[in-house]
Amino acid sequence: MSDAEKNKKTAMIVASVVVAMVAMSFAAAPAYKAFCQVTGWGGTTQRAEAEADRTLARQITIRFDATTSQGLNWRFKPEQLSQTLHIGETGLAFYESENYSSKPVTGRATFNVSPAKAGIYFKKIECFCFTEQTLQPGEKVSMPVTYFIDPALADDDNLSDVQTITLSYTFFPWDDADESETVGGAK
Repeated sequence: MSDAEKNKKTAMIVASVVVAMVAMSFAAAPAYKAFCQVTGWGGTTQRAEAEADRTLARQITIRFDATTSQGLNWRFKPEQLSQTLHIGETGLAFYESENYSSKPVTGRATFNVSPAKAGIYFKKIECFCFTEQTLQPGEKVSMPVTYFIDPALADDDNLSDVQTITLSYTFFPWDDADESETVGGAK
Protein backbone atom coordinates (compact mmCIF):
# COMPACT_ATOMS: atom_id res chain seq x y z
CA MET A 1 0.00 0.00 0.00
CA SER A 2 1.42 3.40 -0.98
CA ASP A 3 1.82 6.34 1.41
CA ALA A 4 -1.01 8.17 -0.38
CA GLU A 5 -3.37 5.23 0.15
CA LYS A 6 -2.34 4.95 3.83
CA ASN A 7 -2.95 8.68 4.33
CA LYS A 8 -6.35 8.44 2.60
CA LYS A 9 -7.32 5.47 4.81
CA THR A 10 -6.15 7.30 7.96
CA ALA A 11 -8.11 10.42 6.93
CA MET A 12 -11.26 8.34 6.39
CA ILE A 13 -10.90 6.68 9.80
CA VAL A 14 -10.37 10.04 11.53
CA ALA A 15 -13.34 11.57 9.68
CA SER A 16 -15.52 8.59 10.66
CA VAL A 17 -14.50 8.95 14.31
CA VAL A 18 -15.28 12.69 14.25
CA VAL A 19 -18.71 12.09 12.67
CA ALA A 20 -19.46 9.36 15.25
CA MET A 21 -18.42 11.64 18.14
CA VAL A 22 -20.62 14.49 16.88
CA ALA A 23 -23.57 12.11 16.50
CA MET A 24 -23.03 10.75 20.03
CA SER A 25 -22.88 14.27 21.46
CA PHE A 26 -26.35 15.01 20.04
CA ALA A 27 -27.70 11.69 21.31
CA ALA A 28 -26.21 12.02 24.81
CA ALA A 29 -28.85 14.32 26.35
CA PRO A 30 -31.91 12.37 25.13
CA ALA A 31 -30.24 9.06 26.03
CA TYR A 32 -29.40 10.31 29.54
CA LYS A 33 -32.95 11.60 30.03
CA ALA A 34 -34.39 8.25 28.94
CA PHE A 35 -31.99 6.40 31.25
CA CYS A 36 -33.03 8.59 34.21
CA GLN A 37 -36.74 8.12 33.49
CA VAL A 38 -36.42 4.34 33.25
CA THR A 39 -34.19 3.87 36.30
CA GLY A 40 -35.23 6.77 38.56
CA TRP A 41 -31.58 7.90 38.56
CA GLY A 42 -31.06 11.32 40.12
CA GLY A 43 -34.51 11.37 41.69
CA THR A 44 -36.40 11.24 38.41
CA THR A 45 -39.97 10.24 39.11
CA GLN A 46 -41.93 7.71 37.06
CA ARG A 47 -45.23 7.97 35.17
CA ALA A 48 -48.05 5.57 35.95
CA GLU A 49 -51.15 4.82 33.92
CA ALA A 50 -53.23 3.79 36.94
CA GLU A 51 -53.24 3.77 40.73
CA ALA A 52 -51.29 1.20 42.74
CA ASP A 53 -52.79 -2.26 43.02
CA ARG A 54 -52.40 -2.40 46.81
CA THR A 55 -51.92 -0.22 49.87
CA LEU A 56 -49.50 -1.07 52.68
CA ALA A 57 -49.62 -0.18 56.37
CA ARG A 58 -46.26 1.65 56.22
CA GLN A 59 -46.61 5.40 55.86
CA ILE A 60 -44.32 7.93 54.21
CA THR A 61 -44.47 11.70 54.50
CA ILE A 62 -44.27 13.61 51.22
CA ARG A 63 -42.91 17.16 51.47
CA PHE A 64 -43.49 19.66 48.70
CA ASP A 65 -41.02 22.23 47.40
CA ALA A 66 -41.23 24.81 44.61
CA THR A 67 -38.86 27.30 43.00
CA THR A 68 -39.10 29.54 39.99
CA SER A 69 -36.30 30.19 37.54
CA GLN A 70 -34.83 33.66 37.74
CA GLY A 71 -36.06 34.36 34.19
CA LEU A 72 -39.73 33.63 34.92
CA ASN A 73 -41.87 36.39 36.40
CA TRP A 74 -44.14 34.00 38.33
CA ARG A 75 -44.84 33.16 41.93
CA PHE A 76 -44.92 29.39 42.36
CA LYS A 77 -45.54 27.55 45.64
CA PRO A 78 -47.04 24.36 47.04
CA GLU A 79 -50.50 24.76 48.56
CA GLN A 80 -49.64 22.24 51.29
CA LEU A 81 -46.30 21.68 52.99
CA SER A 82 -46.64 17.91 53.35
CA GLN A 83 -48.91 14.89 53.21
CA THR A 84 -48.55 11.56 55.01
CA LEU A 85 -49.82 8.60 53.01
CA HIS A 86 -49.72 4.84 53.17
CA ILE A 87 -47.44 3.31 50.56
CA GLY A 88 -49.65 2.62 47.54
CA GLU A 89 -52.28 5.17 48.55
CA THR A 90 -53.05 7.78 45.90
CA GLY A 91 -52.24 11.35 46.89
CA LEU A 92 -53.46 14.61 45.39
CA ALA A 93 -51.41 17.75 45.94
CA PHE A 94 -51.73 21.25 44.52
CA TYR A 95 -49.23 23.91 43.52
CA GLU A 96 -50.21 27.54 42.94
CA SER A 97 -48.75 29.72 40.20
CA GLU A 98 -49.34 33.37 39.49
CA ASN A 99 -48.15 35.36 36.48
CA TYR A 100 -46.88 38.77 37.63
CA SER A 101 -46.27 39.79 34.03
CA SER A 102 -48.39 42.05 31.83
CA LYS A 103 -48.35 39.46 29.02
CA PRO A 104 -49.22 35.77 28.67
CA VAL A 105 -46.22 33.68 29.74
CA THR A 106 -45.56 29.99 29.18
CA GLY A 107 -43.53 27.92 31.62
CA ARG A 108 -42.59 24.29 32.12
CA ALA A 109 -41.79 22.54 35.37
CA THR A 110 -38.90 20.17 35.92
CA PHE A 111 -39.03 17.84 38.89
CA ASN A 112 -37.18 15.40 41.07
CA VAL A 113 -37.48 13.68 44.42
CA SER A 114 -35.14 13.44 47.34
CA PRO A 115 -33.68 11.11 48.40
CA ALA A 116 -32.80 10.30 44.80
CA LYS A 117 -32.91 6.56 45.49
CA ALA A 118 -36.69 6.84 45.94
CA GLY A 119 -37.25 8.30 42.46
CA ILE A 120 -37.99 5.00 40.80
CA TYR A 121 -40.83 4.34 43.28
CA PHE A 122 -42.46 7.80 43.09
CA LYS A 123 -45.21 7.39 40.48
CA LYS A 124 -47.20 10.26 38.96
CA ILE A 125 -50.55 9.54 37.36
CA GLU A 126 -51.33 13.15 36.37
CA CYS A 127 -49.16 16.24 36.71
CA PHE A 128 -49.02 19.82 35.51
CA CYS A 129 -45.36 19.07 34.77
CA PHE A 130 -46.23 16.76 31.87
CA THR A 131 -46.94 19.77 29.60
CA GLU A 132 -46.15 23.46 29.42
CA GLN A 133 -48.42 25.88 31.29
CA THR A 134 -49.52 29.26 29.92
CA LEU A 135 -50.75 31.88 32.35
CA GLN A 136 -52.45 35.09 31.25
CA PRO A 137 -51.39 38.45 32.75
CA GLY A 138 -52.14 38.43 36.48
CA GLU A 139 -53.67 34.94 36.29
CA LYS A 140 -53.42 32.68 39.34
CA VAL A 141 -54.00 28.93 38.97
CA SER A 142 -54.04 25.88 41.18
CA MET A 143 -52.29 22.95 39.50
CA PRO A 144 -52.76 19.34 40.64
CA VAL A 145 -50.40 16.39 40.81
CA THR A 146 -51.82 12.90 41.42
CA TYR A 147 -49.24 10.42 42.67
CA PHE A 148 -48.47 7.35 44.78
CA ILE A 149 -45.47 5.56 46.22
CA ASP A 150 -45.09 2.18 44.53
CA PRO A 151 -45.58 -0.68 47.02
CA ALA A 152 -42.42 -2.26 45.56
CA LEU A 153 -40.51 0.29 47.68
CA ALA A 154 -41.23 -1.89 50.73
CA ASP A 155 -39.34 -4.78 49.11
CA ASP A 156 -36.20 -2.69 48.53
CA ASP A 157 -33.88 -3.05 51.55
CA ASN A 158 -32.04 0.07 50.36
CA LEU A 159 -35.12 2.15 51.19
CA SER A 160 -36.09 0.76 54.58
CA ASP A 161 -34.73 3.96 56.18
CA VAL A 162 -36.83 6.32 54.03
CA GLN A 163 -39.55 8.00 56.08
CA THR A 164 -39.83 11.25 54.10
CA ILE A 165 -39.66 12.02 50.39
CA THR A 166 -39.44 15.57 49.06
CA LEU A 167 -41.07 16.33 45.71
CA SER A 168 -39.42 19.40 44.17
CA TYR A 169 -40.42 21.41 41.12
CA THR A 170 -38.71 24.28 39.36
CA PHE A 171 -40.61 26.30 36.75
CA PHE A 172 -38.61 27.65 33.80
CA PRO A 173 -39.61 29.83 30.85
CA TRP A 174 -40.70 27.60 27.98
CA ASP A 175 -38.53 27.94 24.86
CA ASP A 176 -41.45 28.94 22.66
CA ALA A 177 -42.45 31.74 25.04
CA ASP A 178 -41.90 35.43 24.29
CA GLU A 179 -38.26 36.00 25.34
CA SER A 180 -38.80 39.65 26.19
CA GLU A 181 -41.41 38.76 28.80
CA THR A 182 -39.85 35.66 30.29
CA VAL A 183 -36.57 37.37 31.06
CA GLY A 184 -37.90 39.72 33.70
CA GLY A 185 -39.69 41.93 31.18
CA ALA A 186 -36.39 43.37 29.88
CA LYS A 187 -36.22 43.94 26.13
